[in-house]
Amino acid sequence: MNTNDLIRTFTPEAQRKVQPRPYFNHSVEFKGLYTPQERTRALDEAGLNVFNFPADMVTGCDLLSDSGTTTMSNEQWAALHLGDESYGSNRGYFKLREAIRETFGSEYFSDRPGLVHNAFIFHQGRSCEDALFTTLGALGSNLLIPNNGHFDTTQANIEANHIEALNLFSPELRNPASSSHFKGNMDVQRFEELLKNSNDRIPVAYLTLTNNTGGGQPVSMANIKEVFLIAHLYHVPLFFDACRFAENAWFIKQFEEGYTERSIPEIVHEMFTYADGFTISFKKDGMVNMGGGLFFKEGGLFLDKYPHIPDAIFNYQIQKEGHPTYGGLSGRDIMALAVGLKVSARDEYLEYRIGQVKRFGNHILDYGLPILEPTGGHAVYLDVNRFFEGTKMQPGDFGGISLTALLLSAYGTRGCELGYFAFGTWNPATGEEKLPEVNFVRFAVPRLRYEDADLESVAESLKLLHDRRDRIPGVEITYGRELALRHFKARFRFKDINV
Repeated sequence: MNTNDLIRTFTPEAQRKVQPRPYFNHSVEFKGLYTPQERTRALDEAGLNVFNFPADMVTGCDLLSDSGTTTMSNEQWAALHLGDESYGSNRGYFKLREAIRETFGSEYFSDRPGLVHNAFIFHQGRSCEDALFTTLGALGSNLLIPNNGHFDTTQANIEANHIEALNLFSPELRNPASSSHFKGNMDVQRFEELLKNSNDRIPVAYLTLTNNTGGGQPVSMANIKEVFLIAHLYHVPLFFDACRFAENAWFIKQFEEGYTERSIPEIVHEMFTYADGFTISFKKDGMVNMGGGLFFKEGGLFLDKYPHIPDAIFNYQIQKEGHPTYGGLSGRDIMALAVGLKVSARDEYLEYRIGQVKRFGNHILDYGLPILEPTGGHAVYLDVNRFFEGTKMQPGDFGGISLTALLLSAYGTRGCELGYFAFGTWNPATGEEKLPEVNFVRFAVPRLRYEDADLESVAESLKLLHDRRDRIPGVEITYGRELALRHFKARFRFKDINV
């Protein structure tokens, strides 16, 4: 018997329940040692606001965000040392230009001689959004930007420029019984009805890939294409919020007919043929700690419709961020990003990364706790309403805030409420609280940072809280209920601590 025949008699590797990681640890950092009592004192000082809690005191998992918290590869750390900090036309700018062209398509970063006006790098994604929506806001009044799900800071940047932000969540997202793998889709029926009646109000439409507000759910290629065609039918450009473009492409490869044999780079290229531009925080699928970008497609509808905007962005960038060839980024961060874009499209990385999120979700499900299913690409979203089902917790008690505070103080893990408080608004004149369609606590998993055992401990902690959910009090808002982006600023106290 030869070796190949011998190997075939054993179970194929793909059928193993436990797969090895596609990477190994290069270095480790030990956490601080803090007791629940010490964490509780710090959280009280923070007004129960997890954003204000010292990160050094998170002794479990810090799942507040996956933004900028990636463990970078050794190739990226090596690239840092090659950073060129020249003010104008540093070497990393040209390497990043090639990485952008290779990743998203050559039409998004012209290689014509001289400074180009269709590609702009910034120090992070929300700065790109501010630049774009500031220039769009100058187009007129009563404007509207629809999206499959605006994230909090995106919506804030839109509204700060007196533009209405509208979410068009898919019907599948609103249906807990749905098993769709693409709950991040835009509701195309509502989208087309909106454009029929209001296309003159819409300077640009958006798709968020994956849909962060909508549970981290992916968007199908079919939905991307349909939204693009509908938008163009009414002469409206389509933009992507492309922070998690590679993760979205992985879901298309896995679950959409006709894409199984396509590579991730090929799928990404096709996705971006159905856009006229995009904003991106490279702190997610760029695999770096800092960076963002705003890109317009050469020959696309946006530049055709608004040829003056790139120059306005150019001026804005110089005034706010610095010379366009560094855009507020250090040269070493630019070099790390040029490498990171290639890492994020690797099959073995995406398979493990998204698989880890799924395993984390399965641990929570094994304990009988309610999450949005199927799990998305970067986070597990706990359904707050179903978590507190059968208790006295009311919508105005903001149970998600209570849950994140107790999880942090008792077990040392930090999550993020993205629900009734984060996306709700309060009218002080009427005393009315307007609640959003979704009510989640998000547990965002940083890339390559934690091992499965770490996340399993989070699931167990949630189970312990769920066992005592009828004893979890609501919160009172002591500061910031009426503020924009209030979840970053507000302070709370428990309504009844004698439980």
